[in-house]
Order: sequence, then C-alpha cells, then structure tokens
Amino acid sequence: MENSFLLEKLQGNFPAKIVEIPDAHDLLTILVNVDDIIDVLSFLKTDRELQFIHLTDITAVHYPHLEKEFAVVYHIHSLIHNIRIRVKVYLYGPNPEIPTATVVWKGANWMERETFDFFGVNFIGHPDLRRILNVDDMDVFPMRKEYPLEDPNRVDKKDLYFGR
Repeated sequence: MENSFLLEKLQGNFPAKIVEIPDAHDLLTILVNVDDIIDVLSFLKTDRELQFIHLTDITAVHYPHLEKEFAVVYHIHSLIHNIRIRVKVYLYGPNPEIPTATVVWKGANWMERETFDFFGVNFIGHPDLRRILNVDDMDVFPMRKEYPLEDPNRVDKKDLYFGR
C-alpha cells in the first residue's frame, strides 16, 4: 500500500477535511480538525482495506509562537500492510481540549494520561484523566515551553569565566 493511495482514500471519505503535511521521511502525515479526529481515527481502524489496528503513540508538541500552540500527534500502524501514518491536530492554548481516543483504542488510556501530565492537554471523555508520572499536586506541565531553558543567574555561565 502506497501513501498516495492512503491519502486518496482518506480525502475521498473526508472531503476537504484531510490536509497532507510534507514529510521528509516518507511517512504520510495528515492534518485533521479537532471536530473530525474521532471519525478519522475510527475510519483508519475499522476500514477493511486499511486496517490501522495498532495505535503506536499519542503525544503532543508545544509551539508557543503559533496561534494554535499545541499539536496532538497520533502514530498509527497497519500491521497487515506494514505502513504507518501520523495524524496531527492543532489546538488553541492555554487549556487545549480534544476528544479521547479511548473510544477507538482502549490502549490510548495511558498515552493520553501521559500527554495530559506533561502538556496539559485535556482529553474530553477520558475515563480516568489524572497524572501518571509526575506528583499529583504539581500545578505546572513540564514539557510546555513556558520557562527559560537556563537559569539567567548561574555564575558559571558568565563571560568573565571564558575570557570574553
């Protein structure tokens, strides 16, 4: 199965709702609206020809310079055809929300909890959305790019120590 066939099939079933994002590694990457994500994921899994039955990963990316500053990314694998697809959904911040994929894959449960824990993405309808790796009383999301990468007060980073 080729990426072009897969893209045509998706665009045929979801006219004007699927946008291809160029990828240098021959991995078909599509952009989907948040309102259509569950329909697209369900189609990928249940279509008899495609059979994308394995949800490999769910994660997020924080782009603080964009209007829609969060991207939720799904990596899905068709074990029958040995082809993968990446599905992206861009969300507004600072409290991004998206429907849960646990209605399609039960295994999405822990992946969504991890994404919530580190990025603060609220998966609407999730059966048990709470922190999974960080402490429960933590009130920040550590993977968001909201903090400086280095402490500006560090003395070992001063120019005088490097002869400048």
